[in-house]
Amino acid sequence: MLRENPDGAPVRIYGTNVDPSAPALAACDVGEVEPHRVGNDVYADFALDFCRRHGVDVLIPPRRLDALAGRAEAFAALGTRLMCSSPGAIGALTSKGRTYEAARAIGVPVPEWRVVSDADGLRAAVEDLSRAGETVCIKPAGEYSAFGFRILDDSPLSMRDLLQPARPLVSVNAVADALKRAADGQEKVPQFIVMPYLDDPEVSVDCLSAPGGRLLAAIPRAKEGRYRLLLDNPAYAEIAERLVGHFRLAYLSNVQLRHRHGRPVLLEANPRPSAGIFQTAFSGVNLPWAAVRLLLAGDPGPLTGLRLGGRVAVTETVTEVTPGAFADAA
Repeated sequence: MLRENPDGAPVRIYGTNVDPSAPALAACDVGEVEPHRVGNDVYADFALDFCRRHGVDVLIPPRRLDALAGRAEAFAALGTRLMCSSPGAIGALTSKGRTYEAARAIGVPVPEWRVVSDADGLRAAVEDLSRAGETVCIKPAGEYSAFGFRILDDSPLSMRDLLQPARPLVSVNAVADALKRAADGQEKVPQFIVMPYLDDPEVSVDCLSAPGGRLLAAIPRAKEGRYRLLLDNPAYAEIAERLVGHFRLAYLSNVQLRHRHGRPVLLEANPRPSAGIFQTAFSGVNLPWAAVRLLLAGDPGPLTGLRLGGRVAVTETVTEVTPGAFADAA
């Protein structure tokens, strides 16, 4: 979408990943391995050095935003514009508990939730939330994407379960035991969110907004097997607009919703572009390029003619990777 931008501007893509074999690097003109499991200062120094060495004009970070958000002036001194919201917004949205508290305060529907970090807290949260016959799930409360998500289920497996596609199920006892072993071993235990398992469809709203949080475009999409639906439902965009405005999000962000008793509720809000933003390519608006224009020139370009209500297919393709393409980076 960046290369095939509506302005016909030449674009050169630089990418980094902790895994030298990451397929995403094959799509870049220049790929490099980034440091893994390092502190914010080390990561920020790496990013600054990378942009300096390669003369990067625009940096669009999909992760480690907490390491970079406060360094906009340092990047600007190198000639690099950082596409990122404020450190305050990043800090609030990195914690799902704080996100839910803020969302509830501004009238955005949120599920019930409990924040836990030990075995006793987990058992109490599950007992509390499952009283009404709810299916309960758990996930890390920080920035872990979908990693760590589990549905808590103590019921015995049936033959039907064994013959169906696998689901991310785990027993309450297994999770409680893992938390206790970690605490006994003095491991660092992050906070977890325990909450009801919400209903489909899951809706992801890709947002473009001006600095300060004014929403310029919102594209809701949902999964339907191999297809993605570009939804024409103002209710989803209204929730996204309220959150983007409250947190004063800038440029690209993403709001994820699921449903409870037929109404949309907040799942999470991310101050970064979603991994699935490419699925909006047929909406009539090139969100990534509009964000680049907005960052560099203060003008996103035309945002009219948004096409919603359609369905697109997500297909696989095979790309040849030149042997040794990232030998220098490794």
